[in-house]
Amino acid sequence: MIKVEGLTKRYGGFTAIDDISFEVGKGEIVGFLGPNGAGKSTTMRILSSFMPATSGRASIAGFDVFEKSLEARAHLGYLPENVPLYTDMRVTEYLNYRAAIKGVKGRRVRERVGDVKELCSLRDVENKIIGTLSKGYRQRVGLADALVHDPDLLILDEPTIGLDPNQIRQVRELIKNLGKHHTILISTHILPEVEMTCSRVIIINKGKIEASDTPKNLVDRIRTSGGIRLEANTGADSGVEQLAEITGVKDVAVENQGDWKVFTLRTEANSDLREEVARLAGERRWAVRELARSKATLEDVFVEITHADA
Repeated sequence: MIKVEGLTKRYGGFTAIDDISFEVGKGEIVGFLGPNGAGKSTTMRILSSFMPATSGRASIAGFDVFEKSLEARAHLGYLPENVPLYTDMRVTEYLNYRAAIKGVKGRRVRERVGDVKELCSLRDVENKIIGTLSKGYRQRVGLADALVHDPDLLILDEPTIGLDPNQIRQVRELIKNLGKHHTILISTHILPEVEMTCSRVIIINKGKIEASDTPKNLVDRIRTSGGIRLEANTGADSGVEQLAEITGVKDVAVENQGDWKVFTLRTEANSDLREEVARLAGERRWAVRELARSKATLEDVFVEITHADA
């Protein structure tokens, strides 16, 4: 559904994406991850024909996004990070307008607008002015807009940004349901959402693709961040300095909770340093309430890949 070959985008002397290549197959839900400034939004804007590339090729449903932009966009629904809506229009009026612009004809307009209002739970606000809606409802209107012409592919750039936990859960369920009938490329910073919804993950960092695999395979393959959680009262000791001296500990984070501290240790690959931590706590006479090995997560993989020089 998506094919990217040697795609590069430069702004003056700055390279936003550097010779990247990847594919997204029909029916996949793929998470497109990376830190701020990694090149995610640039890639999505190029795929959506919002901007040209400096070099390389990209196609959607077999249509080159540069040479056959209109044909490619007919197969694409795009939700940008900041949804551009006409805030003085009513929800139904806006969706009717957008459907017509996207080539939906005659009776089909009413049918499709009705479908996406139902799908995105917009019935309660269908006659309201968009400018009066909450952030969550505006996001739903943007998603309905992306869906109104029934595209094969959805590109969603931070679809849950600014939403509360209940709204995030609703959007997650909606994306899961959409994945039954659409190919989806989604960018988000909420990594647990990716683990629950995506069949594959692409991680981009500093303009280059660093990893592409299922969330499970990435976690199984990169275990350097499987670490240790310690809750202790370290008295006069900082705790961080002493724990960081243990061989195999790469990083120590701490959260203060009154007299108690919660330490999170990032360790070397396939290492279990609980005995060393317990021995240190005994020697330093720390009171320990919890000592446990934490399982590596996609967030750990993300940190490991995007902070490889740490």
